Amino acid sequence: MQNHLPYNAPFFLHETSSRSLPFPCRRRKRSPSPLLGCTKKEMSDTKSGLRKPVFTKVDQLRPGTNGHTLTVKVVDCKMVMQKNRPAGPQVRQMRIAECLVGDETGMIVFTARNEQVDLMKPGTTLILRNAKIDMFKGSMRLAVDKWGRVEATDPADFTVKEDNNLSLVEYELVNVVE
Repeated sequence: MQNHLPYNAPFFLHETSSRSLPFPCRRRKRSPSPLLGCTKKEMSDTKSGLRKPVFTKVDQLRPGTNGHTLTVKVVDCKMVMQKNRPAGPQVRQMRIAECLVGDETGMIVFTARNEQVDLMKPGTTLILRNAKIDMFKGSMRLAVDKWGRVEATDPADFTVKEDNNLSLVEYELVNVVE
């Protein structure tokens, strides 16, 4: 007795119309993937290149969000932890710094790690790509992990609004019972 399902099994019969696909493709019968019927040219036409980043202001940041792109100035930076850790034949150094960064709408604490610490000098203008909000002791912290990027850029012409520090706002998780 064979364990294989015949090709006319119900999950192979599901066909989508070509109008519902985000790309123009010829569909073959019994194709489990919408990309199988496409030529290379048709697949490359579906990618319209990179999207333009949407820049967020500091006052628009909310707890638990990610994927932010911001242009900020470094106000202050202090080293929190610096220690050596063995990683194979060479000894690597692990550094963490807490930096106060902001724009014309407010400020927030940014947690810089390893190579990011070198860019954190007061007065430097940075672009933070794919930044996320981490919660630490009920307050928001901005961080860029390995999927994001911290880039130094030309000096910006804004002054940081220092009276709106979002990291001083304390949040509490409340369970709502209905």
